[in-house]
Amino acid sequence: MTTLNIIAQLFLSYLKIGFFGFGGGYAMIALIEDEIVVQHGWITASEFADIIAVSQITPGPIAINSATYIGYTMAGIWGALAATTAVCLPAMTLMILITRFFIKLHGNPYVAGTVAGIKPVAIGMIVSAAIMLIAAEGEAASFTGWISWIIFAGALVGSLFKLNPILIIIASAIAGAVIYYPL
Repeated sequence: MTTLNIIAQLFLSYLKIGFFGFGGGYAMIALIEDEIVVQHGWITASEFADIIAVSQITPGPIAINSATYIGYTMAGIWGALAATTAVCLPAMTLMILITRFFIKLHGNPYVAGTVAGIKPVAIGMIVSAAIMLIAAEGEAASFTGWISWIIFAGALVGSLFKLNPILIIIASAIAGAVIYYPL
């Protein structure tokens, strides 16, 4: 397969993800995983779990970070540009249209009904993404070890006590580095 074909496939795949990824980054994880790991086999489930973990701690949305990384991995800078542009294009276009017609559509019962119908789907996709990350294959990516559950519990407790999310992320990263990859 030529690089141009890969770039075209990246663009179409991430355009599809951008169009149907309602609910934000977490809801898009299941969609991205299906397209990138299952449909195309560009990366393994373990590699995908690693990409999601890195996307969580780097600035920017998960979909854009993963598009840039996978695009670059598959086809260099042009792949990264194609995938990133494609995933952003639907949201940007939709936001321009929504902004233009927001005042007219604000009280529309069809729009309100559509949004109400999308909310449970977004929550379901977030739960699906969580299950996918828990069940990822490979020792480094797996969430099934008891140490991972302790880190998870600590982060959950910290969140419930409204600790700064940045501190929770940093503490979890340090704990993971010390526990999983000691000097």
